[in-house]
Amino acid sequence: MIASLRGTLLSKRPDGLIIDVHGVGYSVQTPLTTLSSLPDEGHEVFLFTYTHVREDILQLYGFSTEDEKRIFLTLIGISGIGPRIGLSILSTIRPEQFRAAVQTEDVDLLCRVPGLGKKTAHRIILELREKLPAMQEKRDVLYEDTLSALVNLGYKKNVAQGALEKAYAKGQGDIESLIVESLKYLTVEK
Repeated sequence: MIASLRGTLLSKRPDGLIIDVHGVGYSVQTPLTTLSSLPDEGHEVFLFTYTHVREDILQLYGFSTEDEKRIFLTLIGISGIGPRIGLSILSTIRPEQFRAAVQTEDVDLLCRVPGLGKKTAHRIILELREKLPAMQEKRDVLYEDTLSALVNLGYKKNVAQGALEKAYAKGQGDIESLIVESLKYLTVEK
């Protein structure tokens, strides 16, 4: 299985990317949110990937954060939800919005996703309600660790929390990127 790719972006189109890794061009499907966050063609990129294997196809799916990849894998684990719908959901709804929609059973928000009807939205909510706490638990640990790091850097807890919430809204996935993004907001507020 190919877990990640680092290489030169050769082609960037809504129907997929081509990433050159040491002379091998990999075709990768991505959500539109990931596509829009990538640099121009010719620059180096890094994506977390999932290799989807069926009897008639071998396809790579790429994500800018591990969180997006985790949600995608959880979605395609639901009966009747394939990679196309998974990408469509992540193209339309940010990971935090998706979690909130499942927790609050917001069928209308999920139905904004092209190709997703009410019946499928209800099934997603029903199946993910039980799995969501485990997904949320990882966010809580990451959030607390990042908040602790910011407080240890000398910022007041309430000020650090405000900056951290803004950083989370941008979809940052690991502690380092959350700290860097939070510091951008903290330096602006000083």
